Amino acid sequence: MTLITLVRHGQTDWNLEKRIQGSTDIPLNESGRGDARWAASQLGATTHHAIYASPLLRARETAEIIAAELALPAPALVPDLREREFGEGEGMLVPDYIASYGDWHAEVPGAETLDEVGVRALAALHRIAREARRRSAPVAESLIVVSHGGVIRSLIDHVSGGTLPREGEALANGSIHRFEASPGSLRLLEQAYVL
Repeated sequence: MTLITLVRHGQTDWNLEKRIQGSTDIPLNESGRGDARWAASQLGATTHHAIYASPLLRARETAEIIAAELALPAPALVPDLREREFGEGEGMLVPDYIASYGDWHAEVPGAETLDEVGVRALAALHRIAREARRRSAPVAESLIVVSHGGVIRSLIDHVSGGTLPREGEALANGSIHRFEASPGSLRLLEQAYVL
């Protein structure tokens, strides 16, 4: 068993504007750096052995801040943890996206589906967990993984059988989601949100 704590990256100016980032590489803003420090303060009560991150700047910088606060080695970058590709929707304001495409499940030219995101992200988490089990068996490792709202949402949707997150429920920047990974299984343990 491996404990995996997924953290959504801190705020960016595009988050503040309610603009779809997708794979566009947007840096954290000052509030986003505060989100990362808040997440580190919440994670500090537990021992963690390693940190991983999406290679996109906003996730990587969040992970670097958390790693520095918790005295962990630099984050390992995992391309399959990157945010959903939104194709023609990238850079659009959320209301304009909804007006153009209807909802988040719509087929958008050049975009990944939520299912495709979930499949690649789940495979990435299982690879990370397998490596951790090989490194530390028989002791369980606790890992931090910094990723994106679309990735975390797709994983929560998968493990809950589509019952979570609830319709309209936002995954806040800096939010924390704890999972337990076992061979072939991922289970949601708890979620905490930035207020």
